[in-house]
Amino acid sequence: MNLLLTFKVALRALARNKMRSILTMLGIIIGVGAVIAMVGIGQGASASIQAQIANLGNNMLIVQSGSANTGGLRGGAGSTNTLTADDVDAIQRDCPSVQAASPSVRANGQLIFGNQNWSPSSGISGVNEKFPQIRAWPVATGEFFSEADVRNATRVAVLGKTVVDNLFAGGDPIGQMLRVRNLPFKVVGVLSIKGQNQFGQDQDDTVLIPYTAAQKKLLSITWINSANVSAISPKATASAQREITDLLRQRHKLAPNQEDDFFVRNLTDVADAANQSSTIMTNLLASIAGVSLLVGGIGIMNIMLVSVTERTREIGIRMAIGARSGVIRRQFLIESITLSLVGGVIGVFFGIATSITISRTLGWPTLISPLSVMIAVVFSVVVGVAFGYYPARKAASLDPIEALRYE
Repeated sequence: MNLLLTFKVALRALARNKMRSILTMLGIIIGVGAVIAMVGIGQGASASIQAQIANLGNNMLIVQSGSANTGGLRGGAGSTNTLTADDVDAIQRDCPSVQAASPSVRANGQLIFGNQNWSPSSGISGVNEKFPQIRAWPVATGEFFSEADVRNATRVAVLGKTVVDNLFAGGDPIGQMLRVRNLPFKVVGVLSIKGQNQFGQDQDDTVLIPYTAAQKKLLSITWINSANVSAISPKATASAQREITDLLRQRHKLAPNQEDDFFVRNLTDVADAANQSSTIMTNLLASIAGVSLLVGGIGIMNIMLVSVTERTREIGIRMAIGARSGVIRRQFLIESITLSLVGGVIGVFFGIATSITISRTLGWPTLISPLSVMIAVVFSVVVGVAFGYYPARKAASLDPIEALRYE
């Protein structure tokens, strides 16, 4: 009951100077709002990066053939023909950390249906029947081609949504014959919408055919450009990378002092690096915004010291009629906490509104987590206690006789 009474007295004291109390809370409001908004921007960016990486597939690794070195001139990754479909079969068979693997052969060419034609920006990709599982890319209508289609190099195709929109004008493409480089391919399925990747490329602007058909009927080659590999879990991607490297070095008969004639890229490492960068940026933004909270705390201390000076005679009267120093200290401390707590609650709404405004006007992804809101409010209370304790202690340590004499 004494605590409740002290709280009421504190509220009445703050209400005497409403404008001063509001201006004092303004520092806390801006500080809490800035922390929530900045953390929201950072977490939104991190979530966006993780979604883009996850959009590439399940626990993905990409194996590419190595770079060629001719007369001292080195080509980029994929400039050699060292990777074969047998290598991919061995990866699937002999690497315990690998869940699924698919060869990948890329070709370019014009697609023709009736009087319509289209050249997909993502090209014509030759893959096997495990591609939807690896890329987490299900078929929306129809079906994906089978293992038998891959084995027999059947001329069948699965289209991305962009290709369907440009060639079939809203019609049903399933069962239609599509000419790929003037060779007829039967459309058996349409992929679900995937959208753009992290590089801004339209993933739906693609055509998938059996890699054997691409090798034999479009390109006349026996090697592959790359392989898409899915590990059994996110934690297993590192071990899968080591197993693939050791296996391919053995299969390609590379001596210990020879460089790899292939590249294995772990997309989980890319996601971790991006997430680490985003975390650093989020912490930096939160730290900068946290300075506003400290400034707000200094404002609270300043006003509370002024309040102690203005109410010195009141403090002397209360002590003279029996109020203990602990009661005086608690009263001023509760006033400080009230200022910071009310400012913190208002700052939460201000921060959420700021995040929503930034997201709608600038198009930046934002993510407000309950944890960040809780931390901001708790920190505002801690600021109130930390910066209000000294004025409260000063008020409690006043000599009653000297306080009564104060004018």
